Amino acid sequence: MFFLNREQTNPYFNLAAEEYLLRQGPGDMFMLWQNEPCVVIGKHQNAFAEINYRYCRDEKIPVIRRISGGGAVYHGPGNINFSFIKTVEKENAVDFSRFLKPMMETFARLGLAVTSGKRNDLYIHGLKFSGNAEHVYRDKVLHHGTILFDANLDVLNLALTPSGKIFTDKAVKSVRSKVTNLKPYLPDIETIDEFTTLLIQSAGQSIPELQPFSLSDSDIHNINSLATEKYSTWDWNFGYSPQYIFTVSLKVLGENREYNFTVKNGYIIDIQAHEALKSQKAFRLLQSCFAGRQFRE
Repeated sequence: MFFLNREQTNPYFNLAAEEYLLRQGPGDMFMLWQNEPCVVIGKHQNAFAEINYRYCRDEKIPVIRRISGGGAVYHGPGNINFSFIKTVEKENAVDFSRFLKPMMETFARLGLAVTSGKRNDLYIHGLKFSGNAEHVYRDKVLHHGTILFDANLDVLNLALTPSGKIFTDKAVKSVRSKVTNLKPYLPDIETIDEFTTLLIQSAGQSIPELQPFSLSDSDIHNINSLATEKYSTWDWNFGYSPQYIFTVSLKVLGENREYNFTVKNGYIIDIQAHEALKSQKAFRLLQSCFAGRQFRE
């Protein structure tokens, strides 16, 4: 199995690297990596319903969609991420325990009593510190997870607390959990770099025959292209969302009404009022103004 400690912290690059290495990588891999502050949502989520959009916008925290399912997570300097890419039998492609077991063994060697939950998250003293997700491509599976070491939990909570806007959809919903950092349980470890070094040493005992791997110039070029063409685009991060209805109260021609905006692939396809406007001409004009527009500011 190859080992890659990715030095890049650009979240668009790192999410693109996952897909690229899954599809075109040299084989089974174990990776560690960090991102600059960002929110990463699951493939089948409605981004607007999962985040505090205004806070993320004002604090310039990008929101990026990954190719695996599951809920929204926060990445930042105090968070380290791990990934596995492995060739598997199609009949048993999704098996979280295949990857959680060596990680739990790794944490145990660091003196941490870690348990797994029913949603394949990792906990310490009943508090979540790692969310995990998987994606299958042909005969390969990508498994990745977060590790909160010394993250800013205030920013995490603010970014991942939805604004209260009303969305109706069948998108995957995040399950909110009380979270914690691992640093308080590792008093002898001061920095995330120290933690990463120990993590690599311990993981090597649970994952034998790790061979160092580095990205070539060609790999980096291709990953950057995928980051630009897909992972940094509005169409992928917000538009890919399952169809949903957004309900909002607006004042039109002096009348307060609730309106339902139906959004498909990120574009408004219909608008309906809970109660008819007195002026049907004005309502039709309202519909024509919004139809076909992206659902954004």
